[in-house]
Parts: sequence; structure tokens; C-alpha cells
Amino acid sequence: MSWPFLAVFFSGWLFVDASYRGLRWQRWVFKPVTLLLLLLLAWQAPTLNVYSYLILLGLAATLVADGLLLLPEERFMYALGAFFLSHLLYTLSFASQMTITFFWPLPLALLVIGALLLAVIWSRLAELKWAVTTYIAMTLLMVWLAGEQYFARSTDMAFSLFCGTVLLLLGNIFWLLSRYRFKFRVADALVAACYFGGHFLIVRSLYL
Repeated sequence: MSWPFLAVFFSGWLFVDASYRGLRWQRWVFKPVTLLLLLLLAWQAPTLNVYSYLILLGLAATLVADGLLLLPEERFMYALGAFFLSHLLYTLSFASQMTITFFWPLPLALLVIGALLLAVIWSRLAELKWAVTTYIAMTLLMVWLAGEQYFARSTDMAFSLFCGTVLLLLGNIFWLLSRYRFKFRVADALVAACYFGGHFLIVRSLYL
């Protein structure tokens, strides 16, 4: 494994460790550092094309969203919008690479997951009901397109993308459940691990 990958992994591990132990300052430092390292890693990919630039823009939108989360609660809607944009850009990048195919069990499973998640948190969302619903739908669409690409091609690149999007979906499930329904001690660590692992695997696909 190259030094850039090791640097990203080490920074990400410090971010996850800080989330588990509740070290807020360390989390605030290593979350943006990890994302900046991922941006640098993506920029150094062997081939830069439309797909690569969309991944870069998606990472940049994620970095903006994380910054907005540090602001007062009334800015949460803007952060959610930036996360939505990040997943939209990832989805467009996958769509630019995929062939026409349809593996029906995948969208069915994703619809069930989305419906169950919304059923659990719906009563706690207040005025954010439709914003969160739209964000969840965008995330599910992202996972679906990545999955369709994997089932159509079964390449290492497609597998890395699919695993990355699944981790981002899991991270969002833990995040929303912890925020709106069940607050549990390891939630922040689980969200951090899925968040870092998901983005890392998506960037890794640029090297496959």
C-alpha cells in the first residue's frame, strides 16, 4: 500500500477513535484532514476524466457539509443539502460508467430499508420530514446505481464502489437513528467508521 493510502488510513483511524472516545477537538481536526487527504488522493488518480471529477466534487460537497454541521442547529438544513449534493454527484459519476441492466432484488431491498428507516424516525422529524426523506431517497438511488454496476460487471472497481456506497448508507442509518430515535454510546464511532470507509472505497475505485 502506498504512502498516500497509509496517510488517509491513519488519519481516518484517528477520526474514528476520537468519535468513539468523545474527543470533540480531535474529531473536528481529523475529519476535515481525512477528507482533504482523500481529495488529494483522488486528484492523484492515474486517470482524470468526468467520472473522477464528479468524485472530487462529491468529496468537496461532503467537506462543505461537515463544516456546516459545526454551525448552529438552524444551519442543519444547509448541511443536509450539501450531503444530498455529494450523493447526487456520486450517483452521476456511477451513471456515467454503467451499462443498462436491472437486478430487481436490489431496489426492492433498498425500498424496504428506506421505508423501515422512515417509519422509525418519521414522528421525530418535525419540519424536516420531506428534506430527510429526499436525502434518504438520494442515498438509496446512489447505492442502487453502484449495485447495478457491480452486478452487471463484477469488477474490482465496481465492487469497491458498491461496498463504499453501502457503508455510506449504513453510516446514514446509524446517524439518523441516533439523532432522532435511539441515542447509543457507539453511534458516533459507527457513523465515523462507515463514513470514512465509504468515501475511502469510492476514492479507491479510481485506482482500480
